[in-house]
Amino acid sequence: MNEAAIEMIAVNKWFGDFQALKDIDLTVTPGERVVICGPSGSGKSTVVRCINKLEAHQSGTIRLYGAELTNDPKSIASIQGEVGMVFQQFNLFPHLSVLDNLTLGPMRARGLTRAEAEARAHDYLERVRIPDQANKMPKQLSGGQQQRVAIARSLCMEPKVLLFDEPTSALDPEMIAEVLDVIVELAEDGMTMVVVTHEMGFARKVADQMVFMDRGEIVERGTPEAFFGNPQTERCQKFLAQILHH
Repeated sequence: MNEAAIEMIAVNKWFGDFQALKDIDLTVTPGERVVICGPSGSGKSTVVRCINKLEAHQSGTIRLYGAELTNDPKSIASIQGEVGMVFQQFNLFPHLSVLDNLTLGPMRARGLTRAEAEARAHDYLERVRIPDQANKMPKQLSGGQQQRVAIARSLCMEPKVLLFDEPTSALDPEMIAEVLDVIVELAEDGMTMVVVTHEMGFARKVADQMVFMDRGEIVERGTPEAFFGNPQTERCQKFLAQILHH
């Protein structure tokens, strides 16, 4: 039995009286790419934030490689080391150079020397195709470059899983492709990833499993072929009609 990378079983999450997640069941196997889509407010971002323990779920079970996520700070710290997260807003430290943004985590959390951390940072900047930007400050970069720095920063921690929360929604249209191309390459290299996105062409290209959410529930899931070619539920059909003819 291949151990799941991520397992969510009957996960519920409330914000006050509002139930953001309703009995979410989701399994992601190592090397699998899952794309979550759905209308605004459907709970997509909340799912990835619960996997990363940025949000606490109230009931149900979340396991990462067999280890259950609890609210114990030690558990949270170890999880956040294994799970990389790339946000809508790039969340880079504005007062640090690109290189320092990339070396900080590995030196603090992984115990790398500066030389080791810098070597790793240069490798991953190469990987996201901006090897020449190491000494710039974030504000000197375009949005697309900043998001690629954010991806490289996650990779520098060598996580087992990468989570992307609408990684292109804050970008100008001409920068979206350069970021998605980098994510596609990571997917082709076998990175386990969960991506929340509205970019359906990208989803069709990288997803092993499509998950459609609405009102806090997983309404439909399937391979991209089945999902795009023959959606089973009216809610999903409607969503796809809106987004694909956008």
